[in-house]
Amino acid sequence: MNSREKSVMTAGQSTGFTKDFWLVVAGQIISLFGNAVMRFALPIHLLNVTGSAALLGIVSGFAFLPLAVMSPVGGIIADRVNKRNIMVFLDFFTSGLTVLFLILYGRVNLTGLVLVMLFMLYGISGAYQPSVQASIPALVETDRVMTANAVINMISSLSGLLGPALGGIAYSLWGIYPILYTAALCFFVSAVMEIFIHMPLVKRERSKSILRETGEDLKESLSFITKKKPEIGRLTLCCAGVNLVLSSLMIIGLPVIVLQLLDFSESQASRLYGFMQGILAVGGLLGGIGAGILGEKLKISKSWKLLASCGILMLPMGIVLMLDCSPWTSYAVLAAAGLVIMAIASIYTIQIMSFIQITVPQEMVGKVIAWVIAVSTCAQPVGQTIYGLVFEQLGKGAWAVFYSAVVLSIIIAFYNKKVAE
Repeated sequence: MNSREKSVMTAGQSTGFTKDFWLVVAGQIISLFGNAVMRFALPIHLLNVTGSAALLGIVSGFAFLPLAVMSPVGGIIADRVNKRNIMVFLDFFTSGLTVLFLILYGRVNLTGLVLVMLFMLYGISGAYQPSVQASIPALVETDRVMTANAVINMISSLSGLLGPALGGIAYSLWGIYPILYTAALCFFVSAVMEIFIHMPLVKRERSKSILRETGEDLKESLSFITKKKPEIGRLTLCCAGVNLVLSSLMIIGLPVIVLQLLDFSESQASRLYGFMQGILAVGGLLGGIGAGILGEKLKISKSWKLLASCGILMLPMGIVLMLDCSPWTSYAVLAAAGLVIMAIASIYTIQIMSFIQITVPQEMVGKVIAWVIAVSTCAQPVGQTIYGLVFEQLGKGAWAVFYSAVVLSIIIAFYNKKVAE
């Protein structure tokens, strides 16, 4: 039995997860929810103070960049430093950053302050996630990696679903100050709690400068996923394709159709838009639950069928738009198909992530997962931008977008099949 297997066996039990894993989960709940609430409340506060929707769009768009930039960096650090210490530091840092925001509020330009804060929050999220993902193989047995990933994914989906809702309610009732004070306290408590996590670590001797080692780590991880294990690099492209074609269409296309193309009144459309966002988030949550239940039944060689299913589900969405059905019929079909697509896409993502965690050597898990997250993350804003421009031009011809997405999804599915055979 090698050292990795020994560490996993001592950390995990066949009857359930260990205390250390559940401490990681608890830290995830606090950090992701707190981060999501703040990322929602701060832009809304900026809009209320400045009244500029254009400024809101620019700030929100640019704030997304650090997430993609910090993921590879976070992966490199995760493979060299105890992952528990990274979580603890980032939660303490976020708590202190929130307190600093409160101190500077009213003393410096609000737009710049919010932009910097959002930059930091997205960057922290990008650096935090590789450590969490890389810690899973070290804390659970190999046959429970899929279930563990499902738990982490459900937390992420719940934070995306409830974080903005809680942020909106809290902001409407109490304003920005109580949200920030509460968030600072929660991050501090999370950091203290994470100190008690026991995280196995294989120390690596350093004989070169940090910058040189960082550069070599980047080259090594890229070489690993493109040459030594090219199937991982290709599966990463498949994940990016899912975000580019499917997730982006759900996030941009469905709200545009509900708000602009279906013949609802303005008040109805606004409410139904909110419901649609919740439905998509519930789909992601159900996918996490499904992956946890199915577990070992999910085979990587069959993963292409999930993508093909997503593509086929685009057909009824295009059909109801092409036939110009009643608004309620169209909405019902779009919502039902969108929920199932997001659930299947979530299962697919968890399956791919679990395969990578099991396949990649322990000392490289963080770096490799970071590249997967970075590439997949970058694909989504590209897809959202493309879909936004296309929908603006096509108008009532939006059905053609869904038919195109069917074709692209099938192409990605068969590429995935070839890779995973």
